Amino acid sequence: MVDPASGRDEVADIRIEDGVVTDVRHVDAPGNTEVFDAEGLLVSPGWIDVHVHLRQPGFDAKETIATGTTAAVAGGFVAVACMPNTKPALDSPEVIRTLMEDVERTGVARVYPIATITRGRTGDEAVDFDAVIEAGAIGWSDDGDTTANSAIMREALVASRRLNRPVIVHCEDKPIATGAMHEGEVSKELGIEGIPAAAEEIIIARDLMLAELTGGWLHVCHVSTGRGIELIHEAKQRGVNVTAEVMPHHLVMSDEWVAGSRELHNTDEAVGLQAEPGDPNTKVNPPLRPQEDTRKLLKALQDGWFDCFGTDHAPHAEPEKSVEYQQSAFGLSGLEFAFSLSYALVRAGHLGVVDLVRRWTVEPAKILGLDPVSIQEGLPANISVFDPEEFWTVTPEALKTKSKNTPLLGMTLRGRAALTIVDGEVQHRA
Repeated sequence: MVDPASGRDEVADIRIEDGVVTDVRHVDAPGNTEVFDAEGLLVSPGWIDVHVHLRQPGFDAKETIATGTTAAVAGGFVAVACMPNTKPALDSPEVIRTLMEDVERTGVARVYPIATITRGRTGDEAVDFDAVIEAGAIGWSDDGDTTANSAIMREALVASRRLNRPVIVHCEDKPIATGAMHEGEVSKELGIEGIPAAAEEIIIARDLMLAELTGGWLHVCHVSTGRGIELIHEAKQRGVNVTAEVMPHHLVMSDEWVAGSRELHNTDEAVGLQAEPGDPNTKVNPPLRPQEDTRKLLKALQDGWFDCFGTDHAPHAEPEKSVEYQQSAFGLSGLEFAFSLSYALVRAGHLGVVDLVRRWTVEPAKILGLDPVSIQEGLPANISVFDPEEFWTVTPEALKTKSKNTPLLGMTLRGRAALTIVDGEVQHRA
């Protein structure tokens, strides 16, 4: 059992009664007790994903609350924060309340909605920042787009300081981000128009300056470049209130995956078979960067520059990914691969297991403004159990998400969720 909040890293038994942890030590189970044998497995507080696209309302062909939260618990997540680029966008108390009613009916994991920064995510008019938080939103984001209007971003950051909620930013300078993959040697070889790293870094720099100006809380999504996290670290050292997330795919995949490589970088995992160049399932925003960036991001993670992991789970229906690379949709599935990919960094000696668990539990809870997560007597039983050594092959049939858009299809991964308990209820058992 690894529980960063309590400092425990030990072999123990956990007793749960009426949805609450009642004992954490070596205990004997009464004869009528249901027992799950977790010997040899990793038991931790329930994992939390700060960055998920559930697609509901409006894009049910890609994902729904039911399928997305089922994929979440299959990946070991007890809670997810959902992005607002839906139709209608999560830009009003009414839409947010309707979403949460649907969660109550069909969800199997906790869901925390993120409201938009601007109405309709058009960038033209700010939402009522106070009203959407009162309705249940945990922060604001125009994810999928950058809020280009600096005056609105300033207004949002002022609200974030007043309400102690994060402004969650997708950093992309659209006029120079017209390509489909990272701009570099690989894009030139493939003849695919690229997106320069500067497109991300320019907006990171702008938003950091606005956060410094206002004293607001900036949370930077899916940082993908070494220079990007350097800018964030430098701002933190100046006292800017900024947090940042890194995605497993930006740590273990590079732009070479677009060219057909299936090597999980910075790990000791088996290399998959070479794939055809231009697989649309490798198209993600921000794009997969060169190997050098994966190494810089990993070093930043080791040095504590990143606050947490996230998946940016971005499901797309098959027709959106079965077209030419340049015309296909940006995004890949992430919830069911988070443990396999991030634990591979532990297995390779790059990250300690306590650090891994902390960045998937304690730190995401802080960013979402949740109660501290821990396996302690008297607390709700939100627990994730993983088998670090289970080998499994990624097939469409093996996945719970409605959309199967991942370049990992056909590969054999190691490590998978064995049991997920949400508020005392078993929601996933392998």
